[in-house]
Amino acid sequence: MKKPLAALMASLLLSACVATPPTDPQIAQVKTEKLGLDGAPMAPVPVAWWKAFKDPQVDRLAPQVIANNPSLTAAMARLRAAQAELSVNQAEDMPQVTLDAQEQRLLFSKDYIIPPPYGGSYRWYGQVLGNFSWNLDFWGKQAALIDKARGTAQAAALDVEAAHLALSGGFAQAYIGLLLNYQDGDIADATVAEREGIVKITQGRVDAGLENASALEQAKALLSLARADQLRYQAARETDVHAIAALAGEGANAYAGIVRPTPDLDAALPLPTQLPADLLARRPDILAARARIDAAMAGRKAAHAAFYPDINLVAMVGFQAIGLSNLIGGDSFTYGAGPAIHLPIFDAGKLRAEYAGATAQLDEAVADYNGAVVNAIKQAADAMTQVKSLEQQRLRQQEAVQSAGRAFKIAEDRYRSGLSTQLPMLQAEATLLQARQGLAAVTAQSTIQRITLLLTVGGPFAAPDTTKIAKQD
Repeated sequence: MKKPLAALMASLLLSACVATPPTDPQIAQVKTEKLGLDGAPMAPVPVAWWKAFKDPQVDRLAPQVIANNPSLTAAMARLRAAQAELSVNQAEDMPQVTLDAQEQRLLFSKDYIIPPPYGGSYRWYGQVLGNFSWNLDFWGKQAALIDKARGTAQAAALDVEAAHLALSGGFAQAYIGLLLNYQDGDIADATVAEREGIVKITQGRVDAGLENASALEQAKALLSLARADQLRYQAARETDVHAIAALAGEGANAYAGIVRPTPDLDAALPLPTQLPADLLARRPDILAARARIDAAMAGRKAAHAAFYPDINLVAMVGFQAIGLSNLIGGDSFTYGAGPAIHLPIFDAGKLRAEYAGATAQLDEAVADYNGAVVNAIKQAADAMTQVKSLEQQRLRQQEAVQSAGRAFKIAEDRYRSGLSTQLPMLQAEATLLQARQGLAAVTAQSTIQRITLLLTVGGPFAAPDTTKIAKQD
């Protein structure tokens, strides 16, 4: 009897192996050694890197914004869900014990296994059974499902880190944008005062017959434009505050008490001069994409194992009886144990399709990873280029401010010595204000790009302890 059973099992296993499809992945991972990552590894970056700007208001607001941001809390919820799914898969790898109890009023068949007088009569039937089952996982299907869930949980944890990184940078950039709008507002105020002076002088020259009405209207138009700029920068400051409140998950007026920012825009940040060799290990989004490859590989392995039989060890013990009065007693005691084998024979191509789908998901994960790697390198290279360019632009803009300042001083001296009217002095002042506005803009943009570079190379990110994710049992 044992030999025929063994032969049957062998033939079933052989048929399962033959049914396994030859589907192979179609996409290979990008070769990182060809990506030009040859700079020195980055030095550690402080977690609260924004403290370098020495602005107490930033130090107070940044933790609030990060703690309450809806996108970050959503990412943390996804992490908890992924960890719970990992726990479910780990639990399914352990023995399962259940208790079943039932009672029914049945008409027993005359032609089945129960003979008269019970067969052909109505009787109460009851049972109380304790059931034991354990998936022996000979082919590693459940282990692969656990690995898949673990990879998904690791990716979710890294998504939290990526959201944290993006949020801290987004807040800092919004805060510097608020400062720029304050600075532009100052220049707009000075421009209004300067153009009011030009209108007054031009009016006097028109009254004296030295200018025509067109010159006066042009001066008034420029004054109106300057006043419009005042209103625009005031509104921009308010919307910047609204944006900061939204980052913190608060209402628009939650941070109405924000005062003028005072960051040190020349603060030293630990920036690379070349793409660091450890860039890919410093980016949480790239590590998350790599974890999803691991999850997809495990999912493909589980889909492959589904072609082989599931073998469970099952047992039961309890009481069964016809007639409730007989349920609890030595004669109604029953027990049993043995293997339970489930082998797919014909499923209309379902398992092959699932395996092909798992392979396609692996290809998708690899493609996403490749895209994340290429995009990360582009972002870092672009930010590095912008930082260098803006630093040069800032130097040129400083030269423009110095030249405009000297021109204004000359015009002012000529006016005070009676060698010129006030109009050339006011015009020189307008040029100086424009140069200062350009310098403020390029300085703010330079700081924003330095923050961008810091974050595109990973900022303060350190890879989380994935063993904490794995140990959910």
